[in-house]
Amino acid sequence: MKKNTPWLTLFSAPKPFDRPHIALIQRNAIRSWLALGPEVEVLLLGDEPGLAEAAREFGVRHLPEVERNAHGTPLIPSMFALAQEASQAPYLCYLNADIVLLPHFLPALKAMAAQVEGCFLAVGQRWNLEVTEPLAFGPEAEVALWARVRNEGRMHPRNGIDFFAFPRGCLNAIPPLVVGRAGWDNWIVYHARTQGWPVVDLTPSVLVIHQNHDYAHLAVPQGRHPYKQEEAQRNVELAGGLHHMYTIWEASHVLARGRVRRQPLRLGGLIHKVELRLQRHGFPHHGWKRILIRRLRRFRFWLERREAARRVPPWPQGR
Repeated sequence: MKKNTPWLTLFSAPKPFDRPHIALIQRNAIRSWLALGPEVEVLLLGDEPGLAEAAREFGVRHLPEVERNAHGTPLIPSMFALAQEASQAPYLCYLNADIVLLPHFLPALKAMAAQVEGCFLAVGQRWNLEVTEPLAFGPEAEVALWARVRNEGRMHPRNGIDFFAFPRGCLNAIPPLVVGRAGWDNWIVYHARTQGWPVVDLTPSVLVIHQNHDYAHLAVPQGRHPYKQEEAQRNVELAGGLHHMYTIWEASHVLARGRVRRQPLRLGGLIHKVELRLQRHGFPHHGWKRILIRRLRRFRFWLERREAARRVPPWPQGR
């Protein structure tokens, strides 16, 4: 690797910067990525309003030519192809534009990559936090942010995945899924597992912060599940069905205390495995399967809520 070649390329497709709160949290996220240091480069994809100006403001590369579906939503295969073509780094990481990373993310990812050969997928759970002001970054500010997450944050369940790290050259054969809609992230995990790649859960080793926001961009009526949204249903169809909706429960390995090890089977993971098998022909609209899936899901959610209430976010100074 050349001296000035970054080790990691972060890429994202931010929303328009025309809403004040969305603009604020996206600027927080980009600042946190740049604070990871010179071994990391940032690519911003798309031509949403305000994105070109934000790229110039932060001095990062802007790739506007992203292919879109009929609704104007960016296509995942186009985004991943553009990023891999533009990057010279050996590793890439897609992440949503509301995600704040802390400096220990990079050494954790390096420690994991050094122990895994060939293609892999690194994922992790996020911590949800209400943020309404610009965030500061630096050793003291990061400790204060960790304390705030511990006191005010809540760990998100394993079904939502906000970042994917992988070696360059992997993740090339992606169906025309769209970003920002349910299902595409689950397919990425499914694809990695079916390819035999290690899927490594970084949750015990990295603090990944999701800045809460509304979901007005989805145009889903309040109380209606995001999977009911038209583009989300199309994502699930393209992914092969609900039984391909893998989550972090399906991670094969975990990074803890600097070591990659096999992920032990837990009750929640076993329950989710049964749920997936019961949905091989879609979600049943009646009968015993429907009743069983609903009860299993309710119990799994309860297990995750109990776990989240007990978890402490990883210390930001690294492990």
